[in-house]
Amino acid sequence: MLLNRQRAEKFMRELGVDAMVAASPLNVTYFTDYFCWLDRWFRDFMSSPGSPSHLTEIFALLPLGGEPALILNPIFAANASDIWVQDVQTFGDPGLDFSALESERTHEIDEQFKHASKFRSASQSLAHSIETRQLTQAVIGIELEAIRPTTLAEFRAAFPRAEFRDCSNLIRMIRMVKSAEELRRLEQAAEISESAGLEALSMARPGMSVSDLALHYRTRLAELGAEYDHFAFSPRGYGIATDAQHTLASDDVMYMDFGCIYNHYLSDTGITLALGPLSPRLQAKHEALRASIDSGMKALRPGILSSAVRSAMWNEFRSHGLAAGFPHGHGLGLEPREYPILVDNNSLFIKDELINLPSDLPLEEGMVINLEAGLFVPEQGSLQFEKTFVLESGGCRPLIPQFRDEPYRSKW
Repeated sequence: MLLNRQRAEKFMRELGVDAMVAASPLNVTYFTDYFCWLDRWFRDFMSSPGSPSHLTEIFALLPLGGEPALILNPIFAANASDIWVQDVQTFGDPGLDFSALESERTHEIDEQFKHASKFRSASQSLAHSIETRQLTQAVIGIELEAIRPTTLAEFRAAFPRAEFRDCSNLIRMIRMVKSAEELRRLEQAAEISESAGLEALSMARPGMSVSDLALHYRTRLAELGAEYDHFAFSPRGYGIATDAQHTLASDDVMYMDFGCIYNHYLSDTGITLALGPLSPRLQAKHEALRASIDSGMKALRPGILSSAVRSAMWNEFRSHGLAAGFPHGHGLGLEPREYPILVDNNSLFIKDELINLPSDLPLEEGMVINLEAGLFVPEQGSLQFEKTFVLESGGCRPLIPQFRDEPYRSKW
């Protein structure tokens, strides 16, 4: 189970919420473990030209202490065959031809898909699930960022005694602290990315294109069971690129940042690639980045404010005489950047209709956080230092071993 259900239900009890509805493909995956690649892309106009660009509707219903439900198009129901959620509801015509099917399961399968035609839409199917769980007078958190206004209006009309409140940011707060399964996937993603990334960097030679390194990284990821997310670099210190062509030179000292997706969870890491020796100036700057990350790591512990970690990193950074940079940190999970975001206190609030929290969040045990610091010096080179940590009682530990104290030196 990806869902940190204990944390979700703790929030729900504290906030007086009887159920939550996820409506984005990402959060439906988080609530139920169900995933179909097309849910992220398929929009109404793709089957009915001229229609709006709304994503096809999909829902997950999570009652407090009750049985969850997944509502999806029946043509994708096979993707839910091995998830932990038992109540899978469908709607509409499945479009399957059963006429030639002759087996003992024919009647069972036919009845299952006939059930789908009882409901014309995903919203009707969800309404049925709300009704059968006796939530018609409940307080229901709903992912307002991902739901159609017409669908919300339907629910409010169908259940006038229920309260539907936006819980978009509440779900983000729940996702901050990882479940055991999430930690396992994040660790595996990081290990695969580290192995494939360092292997790709070992190929670096003067005259080789960075695109060749990226291709090798992609290939190794696939062989190790992961998907490509990014392979970024800095051509001669002029910012960050992913698709630009760059031929390596013998004096290249280069920011590298790469990551993969393993079972929907992301890795993200960075290192400095050096084809030649660093100049004294760049070496000193790299030492400053290392010291900045070390200061942030020492500050990472449950209870400390996010901004305090950023301050520790920034104070160390400035003590080395540096000013042009952005040492900071961020959460990692189903998205490449999740709460908490470790930056200066911006005095904003993370809020919806259920929560209203200062954006300078206190850190919690079980968070997975990246600390990173980079520098770009046009024509001289660029530097990157990024590592991933898990918060534990009293401090933190590396998610996986990551050697970053020195630049990665290609042995060409």
